[in-house]
Amino acid sequence: MGKITHFVAQSLDGFIEGPNGEFDWPVMDAELSAYARSLTADCDAFLYGRKVWDGMSGYWPRAEVISTDPHDLAFAPIWRRHPKIVVSRTLQKADWNTRVIGENVVEELTALKESGTDMLMFGGSELAAHLTEHGLIDEYQITVHPTVLRGGRPAFQPAKERVNVRLIEARTFDSQVVLMRYARATAD
Repeated sequence: MGKITHFVAQSLDGFIEGPNGEFDWPVMDAELSAYARSLTADCDAFLYGRKVWDGMSGYWPRAEVISTDPHDLAFAPIWRRHPKIVVSRTLQKADWNTRVIGENVVEELTALKESGTDMLMFGGSELAAHLTEHGLIDEYQITVHPTVLRGGRPAFQPAKERVNVRLIEARTFDSQVVLMRYARATAD
């Protein structure tokens, strides 16, 4: 059985974007960059909602032209060659080895998991909330960055029901970013 891992960067006060949509605050040191790349080696596909996809597809195909950051230079070729899945009601097709799922999202992703596909979902809160509601996220990997944004898009949207998780790892990186890994709690 495959799984979905939600890997997200959030501020200390729980936001994934600043008040004006800014995403210039995450700290990506060499240690965290290596950890993030290790996650990509263990997954079969990257998973995105449309809003995150727009940012990723606008940056990673040409990252080497835009940036000299070692993380960006190491991750860009991984991003381009890795299979990607975008969940969107409005996007019809996408480049870069990407499949778009527009309908029957829960059924489609469940079928992928049942086929043994491991998916790494980057950021986003709307898709994460939808998948959490349907019990599809198996692991949450939350990196808490040393900044307070004082508003913006929350990492977790209000939900209808409580979701219980269990801590499987906590770790601090050299950059003072804290990783918390939680597995979805299962009923015994």
